[in-house]
Amino acid sequence: MVSCSRTPARWRSLTESEARLVDLISEQIIPTDEDPGARWAGVVNFIDRQLAGPYRRFLPDYQSGLIGVEETSRAMFGRVFAALKWDEQTALLRALESGKAKGATWETKSSARFFDLIRDHCMQGFYGSPRHGGNRDYVSFRIIGLDYPQIIGQNRYKKL
Repeated sequence: MVSCSRTPARWRSLTESEARLVDLISEQIIPTDEDPGARWAGVVNFIDRQLAGPYRRFLPDYQSGLIGVEETSRAMFGRVFAALKWDEQTALLRALESGKAKGATWETKSSARFFDLIRDHCMQGFYGSPRHGGNRDYVSFRIIGLDYPQIIGQNRYKKL
């Protein structure tokens, strides 16, 4: 008898290695310091959920862009992004942002455009509503001193 059991996929759009890379990049963009950063806030969860839904059109950009990040990492440092030290990861992301990243991917695509895309999505995942998959426990709202939004449902008005 053949077993049909499968381990459920952890991610909706990204592969495990893509999700790990997005997580590392997002932690560089919004690092943990005295306050939680992108990793704790679940930014990679937000990006993955959105790539399965309203941001589906960006999935090919992520797939090729993440390949490009690894190409640049090998070209600049001879190692994959995850093996780089913090300052090396920062230098690589600065090369992406400036449009001067090395690698075959960036011969036909803009590294600056990819950096802008992932940075914007990181910010949305960190500062947006937790109902979209990021900003776990309203972490960014607490950091900037906002009250938790009260979602009651319908607007209710007193009758005059």
